[in-house]
Amino acid sequence: MKFSGIVDRDAIEAESAWEDRDVHKTLYSLLADTTKKFPDRNALSFQLLSGPKDPSETLSWSELHDKTVQAANLFRSLGVGPKDVVAYILPNANETVFTLYGGAIAGIVAPINPLLEAEQIGSILRETNATVVVTLRPFPKTDVADKAAEAVALAPNVKTVLEVDLHRYLTGLKKVIVPLIRPKRTVQNQATYKNFTDELAKQPKTLQFEDPQEDRVACYFHTGGTTGMPKVAQHKYSGIIYNGWLGNRILLEETDNILCPLPLFHVFACHVILMGALTAGAHTVFPTPQGYRGDGVFDNIWKLVERWKVSFIIGVPTAISAMMQRPVDADISTVKSTFSGSAPLPMELYRRFEKATGVEILEGYGLTEATVMVSGNPTDGLKKVGSIGIEFPYTRVRIIKGTPDGHVDAGVDEVGEICVSNPGVFPGNTYTEADKNKDLYYDDVYLRTGDLGRKDEDGYIWITGRAKDLIIRGGHNIDPAEIEEALLGHEAVAFSGAIGQPDAHAGEIPCAYVELVEGASVTSEELIAFCKEHVHERAAQPKYIEIMDELPKTGVGKIFKPDLRRSAITRVFDQALSAAGVDARVDHVVDDKKRGLVAKISMNGAGPDAVGSVLGNFVTQWDAA
Repeated sequence: MKFSGIVDRDAIEAESAWEDRDVHKTLYSLLADTTKKFPDRNALSFQLLSGPKDPSETLSWSELHDKTVQAANLFRSLGVGPKDVVAYILPNANETVFTLYGGAIAGIVAPINPLLEAEQIGSILRETNATVVVTLRPFPKTDVADKAAEAVALAPNVKTVLEVDLHRYLTGLKKVIVPLIRPKRTVQNQATYKNFTDELAKQPKTLQFEDPQEDRVACYFHTGGTTGMPKVAQHKYSGIIYNGWLGNRILLEETDNILCPLPLFHVFACHVILMGALTAGAHTVFPTPQGYRGDGVFDNIWKLVERWKVSFIIGVPTAISAMMQRPVDADISTVKSTFSGSAPLPMELYRRFEKATGVEILEGYGLTEATVMVSGNPTDGLKKVGSIGIEFPYTRVRIIKGTPDGHVDAGVDEVGEICVSNPGVFPGNTYTEADKNKDLYYDDVYLRTGDLGRKDEDGYIWITGRAKDLIIRGGHNIDPAEIEEALLGHEAVAFSGAIGQPDAHAGEIPCAYVELVEGASVTSEELIAFCKEHVHERAAQPKYIEIMDELPKTGVGKIFKPDLRRSAITRVFDQALSAAGVDARVDHVVDDKKRGLVAKISMNGAGPDAVGSVLGNFVTQWDAA
């Protein structure tokens, strides 16, 4: 269980090659084994509402096994074979886990973000060729049912829709009222609709088909979907099981309770948390269908930790920031660590959390294309705040620099592209579309992540930028091209450049800079309103648009975004310092080879503590000028 650094990692690898390890070949084999070991231990809990005394449903490993097998049998009865796809468009619930596991056992499961627009969901359904969709039955205060129905109408490949009814989780007066006010599904499509719970109950609790002990693709996860042309990553059993083995080997055991308010359409919750818990026999708790977005979750977060005797809290920087806005009003002595991923964590937030809770945050790194886990700060060793730690066992990260003659490995503290090889990388087949796999690998096996970074003298990895130019808002990837293309659709706009501007809460939020057609006239406010109509995903709509006489460009006419980022850092930092009454300002922004863009601050008599209390909330770093 000990994992204190590179020495422990190498010792684990010295025990055996990964290919020779005695790990399960399939998801069902692993589930059956865990059930045999811990039949009566708690496996899964879900509560519809966020209160520390609100009703919940807890399933043992034996009960979860039976529900999963029934789901797998149900999908097979609907014609789903090993190469067929079950998609789900669901919030968090116990049924979501049955569908995830059961879909991957019967065929290929494709989780879809229910916050996407219907056109985007329809595009993913077509790309994956899903024949069965599991989604919500109409329910108050959610549009998922109608959105899913509209998406299915755009995907003629879908034949059956299974509806999950959250009504069964209600108690008291709400259980009586909801059927009276339940909205009706207004969109019609070609699919046959059935009740998921009713159909599940008809199925036997023993697997009704062979489970060949061989590796195969079991999951499709879309990456983004913001442009209407999503990339779909393929995950094999071997990569999924690697994530579970890793979580169990270096961290989790059967007595642990994990609080996971992250969504079950994301690899962090599905592969890192649920697979780690499945391998260890640990217990995972999902509070509310919306997780961290659910009503009252942050207000009750510490009491939920006390209720479930939580060992590990799973979060992202935006969630950790929100937790720090609530006093620790409960007994959280059971907590061992908090995990943070998906986006960089500001130093000040790390310190504030540790001071308030007495709990360390473990930062790590992973990506959908690598079936998630790549590196992390050691659980029992040196943690370098701001770094993404060291490679996990059986994972290798190379920092590679392209040259006119090919590519070379970067030296210590030299910046290059982060490239990954591990059991989760599917060389040559990362995406379902063959064209999207071209030029995606170095030396045929090292996946090019598109992230820029460096390794220090201790082997710790630091992210310094993104070659892909993505905007990461609270862990959510936004393609700037969608914003730019929308703005170029405005008759007054000649050029546009979208970037992520620093944000103390979300890490980054989208902003844009435009150059107008000669003689044209338009205001920033009008362009923001235009984007609200033409940028379909709400998270991608820019919060700030600046009109410039001329955008900075390279010698070949390409918009030079580093200058736009410098401008955004200066503007946001100056506004934050001014609002806090700190008489310091940004003098200039430099591109540090080790740290990325760094703001140089004219202190003007302000103390470093005063400046740090403001700028420490941002991921972008600063120094005194």
